Amino acid sequence: MVSDSIAVVTGGGRGIGQAICTRLAQDGADVVIADLDADEMQETKRLVEAEGQRALAVETDVSEQESVRSTVDRVLDEFGQIDILVNNAGIAGPTSPCEEIEQTEWDATMDVNLRGPFFMCREILPVMKDRGFGRIVNISSVTGKKPLLNRTPYAATKMGLIGFTRTLALEVGEYDINVNAICPGSVDGPRIRGVFEQQAEATGRSYDDVRAETEAQSPRNELVQREDIASVAAYLCSEEAARITGQDINVSAGKVMY
Repeated sequence: MVSDSIAVVTGGGRGIGQAICTRLAQDGADVVIADLDADEMQETKRLVEAEGQRALAVETDVSEQESVRSTVDRVLDEFGQIDILVNNAGIAGPTSPCEEIEQTEWDATMDVNLRGPFFMCREILPVMKDRGFGRIVNISSVTGKKPLLNRTPYAATKMGLIGFTRTLALEVGEYDINVNAICPGSVDGPRIRGVFEQQAEATGRSYDDVRAETEAQSPRNELVQREDIASVAAYLCSEEAARITGQDINVSAGKVMY
């Protein structure tokens, strides 16, 4: 359980982030939703409060240092502590061969997917160190472990996030701060359904055939649900996972096993 904890979840307005916010609230945490979309944050705020927990929605651009700093200051003014940080905010980046990717596309992917977690950790770690406690969960991807065609910026950030996780865990373990990464596989939801629709149109196949092809990459022949990832995140933040740190845990229905 994470009762009486204050959790900050970036990209908490929808999808995996929303599921994590809701699950942490179910387990007794008050939740700060840090996102760019005000409307989506309000829905997550409603879900957290429906679980009987306090919720704070703060417009945050994780790629901008001052925005992150302002968010952390506001959280401390409101709650006085931060126990949990989930770095979930991320973007897909371009889908193109490496030589066709613009520098602006590369930089934008790096800024959100890698610089964002760095900025968040840099601002929050002093708070956790002072308290002598903290739990950090970084949302990477199975693409942090295996290639994904025409997605070099995304793959580089997700692989980099695993290295960041392991090294940071080594740095802060003495303060009872654990740092772990979750590597989701293909997650069911509007985003991947849109991808399937685009692939079906581009290849002249049916939506069901395209989806089945992706599902077949898993020994379970299914996609991951966002609640699966939320459950693992909640566990890593709980006392039951007190001696788990520096790990990158697959939630992929077996799509990746290393």
